[in-house]
Amino acid sequence: MTNDIYIIDSSSLIELSKHNAMDVFVSVWKNISQLINNNRLVAPKEVFNEIKDYDDALAKWARNQKKLFKEPTIRQIEIVQEILRDYPSLVDVNVKHSADPWVIALAIEMASNQQQTLFKIKRIVVTEEKLRGNKVRIPFVCSKKSIESIDIVGMFRAEGWKF
Repeated sequence: MTNDIYIIDSSSLIELSKHNAMDVFVSVWKNISQLINNNRLVAPKEVFNEIKDYDDALAKWARNQKKLFKEPTIRQIEIVQEILRDYPSLVDVNVKHSADPWVIALAIEMASNQQQTLFKIKRIVVTEEKLRGNKVRIPFVCSKKSIESIDIVGMFRAEGWKF
């Protein structure tokens, strides 16, 4: 277990829900809830906007996760503008919502905040997107911005979870 803070993308929540039904894999979702309640798992509000349009268990769950989803700040808006200036292909202009730059912006903003602890707390992006050469996706931009990114199973491993 760590004290790291995870900033989660909708892709990880969608994949987790798809392969770990909430009514069957109760302990998985209980652990996720503990991270949320301890302010160690967060997501930008735009992740909620991507999920809420589905009529499924994840959308219903997301509507009850007030602590998970963070409203954008002025600083995050500035960071998103910088990201999109440098990496315009990160977002698909043909989709209604695009959380990707917001996930990265929240991680950057949180990493830049002064830490009030004796031990290092990393801010880690959790996404199912993979680094593929120079394709502009979350892991690529994270690597350019010195933000670590892992997938959901990587988060489970970092936390020492076994199911």
